[in-house]
Amino acid sequence: MKNILVPIGSNDNAVGNLQYAIDLAHEMDAYVYVFSVFKELSKVGGLAKVNAIIKEDCENRLLEVLGQVDKKDVTVIDHPVKGGVLETVARFNKHVPIDLMVLSPRSNSIREEVYLGKTTGKLVKNTNIPVLVVPEGAVFKGPKSILMAFKNGSFKEKSILEPLKQFSIHFGAEIQLLHVTTPETTEEMKRVSKKLQRLQSSYMESENATTFQGVLEHFQSHNPDILCVVRRERGFFKKLWEKNVVLKKEFYTSKPLLILSTQ
Repeated sequence: MKNILVPIGSNDNAVGNLQYAIDLAHEMDAYVYVFSVFKELSKVGGLAKVNAIIKEDCENRLLEVLGQVDKKDVTVIDHPVKGGVLETVARFNKHVPIDLMVLSPRSNSIREEVYLGKTTGKLVKNTNIPVLVVPEGAVFKGPKSILMAFKNGSFKEKSILEPLKQFSIHFGAEIQLLHVTTPETTEEMKRVSKKLQRLQSSYMESENATTFQGVLEHFQSHNPDILCVVRRERGFFKKLWEKNVVLKKEFYTSKPLLILSTQ
């Protein structure tokens, strides 16, 4: 894991989220790339000065956040970017392959009933990059146990499991597998990839209506440091494909949430 990306939003958790990413990068000898986006107004009507102010405000926001973190000798590269956050992430990933995005659950939203806000939800839904959603106020500590919940045991691409492997190698984290069988499960989905079997410390099967319900049933007994799920359209965050937010009444965890890609 060499490149960690941190989009900075407007909420008060930006400093804590970036510090978490820096602390993780320090342990894993990684680079941290941080950006904040701004959108220019139409230049029709002499708005050039207004756009200059918008860009300056974005630059100042980055400087303000960076001034409140301890970089711990980690290389932190920051840049204000014109455009939308989704386009920026996609464009950046073409030039610098991102190994992990560290996101706040609510990068812009201030609604208390929201777990994943609109921006974070869009990034999880519309990018295929591994994501670590860090709870507001969380302080980094090396994970010793990771609960990975999944419905489909097929992982054809080795790269999908790379973040899980890296956490296991660097922190000695035990990987506890929770294989959830639902009414939609096929025989192929019941087979667990050998790539994943090689990472597991323990394996458990559970029959539930959804992967989410399987997590609810077993999360407290495992009490992991990180919960890991897979980004699949009909998987754990099924409702995310119906909208771009997840309410706390639909799902909430006080632990970091690792969301693997499906490439």
